[in-house]
Amino acid sequence: MRFEDRETAGRQLGQALGEYAGRSDVTVLGLARGGVPVAAQAAEALKAPLDVFVVRKLGVPGHEELAMGAIASGGIRVMNDEVLGHLGLSPEAIEEVARRESAELERRERLFRGHRPAAALQGRIAILVDDGLATGASMKAAVRAVRGAEPTAVVVAVPVAPPDVSRELEAHADRVVCLETPQWFQAVGAWYEEFPQVADEEVRGILARARARRPVR
Repeated sequence: MRFEDRETAGRQLGQALGEYAGRSDVTVLGLARGGVPVAAQAAEALKAPLDVFVVRKLGVPGHEELAMGAIASGGIRVMNDEVLGHLGLSPEAIEEVARRESAELERRERLFRGHRPAAALQGRIAILVDDGLATGASMKAAVRAVRGAEPTAVVVAVPVAPPDVSRELEAHADRVVCLETPQWFQAVGAWYEEFPQVADEEVRGILARARARRPVR
């Protein structure tokens, strides 16, 4: 099944996450940038606060769409050993990509969050949302980073992912909710009728509207 757009996928995710609706201990975190429009719809369905979580994929030089790993706030780094094993990249080349993506991660943190602190997750259920997973590297980095904030549970919620990636994440998160797990995957965007690039200003607008409805504490 293909989704009409990210907003439609987010509303469907909200329905699938119905057991968390109306709870006072739930926070929805959208992975920037593409996961934020999805997360906003899911958070609205659950009547839960929304915050942004910044993760950066470490793309293979010359083939940036292929993730060799990912980084997240707090110095978290997750590497894809299977991909690295086929590349033969030098440690220097890997570190150059990591430095560049770290700078972009910090820029987006400042842009999306400003001077506001991250949502307090201790004792809460953190629901991490993206628009889909290809390798799962970014989501693994996000789960590891969020664990450090001591939530009671970490739930991964995505519209689409390859079946092996979805199963693998079950070893990292307390629960994985994935609406579609096609054997023939190709790319996240292939499972959407409309899949435009999400701009920084769109993310900022979504977060501002969500904070106005339900402030993040």
